[in-house]
Amino acid sequence: MTELNRLKTIGDDAADLADRAAALDSSDPLAGFRNQFIGSGDPTITAYLDGNSLGRPLLVTRDRISSFVDQIWAKRLIRAWDEGWMDDPVRIGDQIGRVVLGAAPGQTVVGDSTSVMLYKWIRAAVASQPGRDEIVVDIGNFPTDRFVVEGIAAELRMRLRWLEADRRSGITVDQVSAVIGSRTALILLSDVAYRSGYLADVPAITELAHDHESLVLWDVCHSAGVIPLRLDDWQVDLAVGCTYKYLNGGPGSPAFGYVRADLQHRLRQPIQGWMGSAEPFTMAAHYVPSDGIRRFLSGTPSIIGMLAMQDMLALIEQAGLEAIRAKSVALTQYAIEISDQLLAPLGVEIGSPRDPAVRGSHVTLEHPEFRVATARLWECGVIPDFRPPDGLRIGLSPLSTSFGEVYQGLAAVRDVL
Repeated sequence: MTELNRLKTIGDDAADLADRAAALDSSDPLAGFRNQFIGSGDPTITAYLDGNSLGRPLLVTRDRISSFVDQIWAKRLIRAWDEGWMDDPVRIGDQIGRVVLGAAPGQTVVGDSTSVMLYKWIRAAVASQPGRDEIVVDIGNFPTDRFVVEGIAAELRMRLRWLEADRRSGITVDQVSAVIGSRTALILLSDVAYRSGYLADVPAITELAHDHESLVLWDVCHSAGVIPLRLDDWQVDLAVGCTYKYLNGGPGSPAFGYVRADLQHRLRQPIQGWMGSAEPFTMAAHYVPSDGIRRFLSGTPSIIGMLAMQDMLALIEQAGLEAIRAKSVALTQYAIEISDQLLAPLGVEIGSPRDPAVRGSHVTLEHPEFRVATARLWECGVIPDFRPPDGLRIGLSPLSTSFGEVYQGLAAVRDVL
């Protein structure tokens, strides 16, 4: 095919894809939610394709934060601790559990950053498994997960059993089965691979861990709020997730942690702070843990950091996670369709599973020029993110992303290439 004919074919495909985006948006039952986000009509942003790194703020959040400053912080002052702030980590934790985790009350708490909560959950888990000195972890997991567990292993002189998967997929049941044994204290995995978007078989891997009397900790940062989870039904032991991605809590909003109810008495809080003690305001001489999930708190929680996520949780509950997941599948499938037609002729390859049953809400595209291309895309208002060595990650948050936005963004990728 001559260069002229190739470009003509790409042009014809682009017109068809643009028409398809318009049709998909017109029939989208969740399309109306997009207008509730600040910036959805900003002319300086052609396409925001990084909702799996930082979600857009909601319009109602602006009012919530303003009201908080004027009516609660300014007028109630320190009295607000007794009037609700002390209960917020567990109250909002229960809301997260109900809306996105499939968890009964009393098992989820909002507290520290993801890194700190991972440290606390891992450290508590392995300490509860005397005689076991191995941790199974994915070498392709997000750096924080790997760095934290490396530090704990060095601290406790434990052995790490590293799993390695194809970077375009993720860890399977068979891979875990090959290394788990009587020495395994904990398995640490992400249910959605941060690079490829691969969706792990959480129920099967969790059951395998239990067959070997091991605990399993799931990092649910890339699934919470976009993929229906059933942590109670799956008998998951532990989970940690962030709130600034699909829960739209804002930059630096605190993470949440889940501990199955029957494990809570067995796990000892490794960072003993006043907020997790049985009676914080008695200023006791020695630490006595609070009952239940509250014992996993350490220091003073970020009350302001918990404001925005409440608005998104309400929106998710209104839309329904099953409907959100259906749109997520449609968005990622459409992104792959665009890539196959417009970008594959330019050398772009799909770095994510094509099967939607094992794909989260982002798609990674691969091309050796994507590091340079990402900077140019940002300059023209198209915002994906780059993941080494050559991945352009397209993160699609269903309630704030339109099909037209996906088309405009990936058409810009074609132009830049």
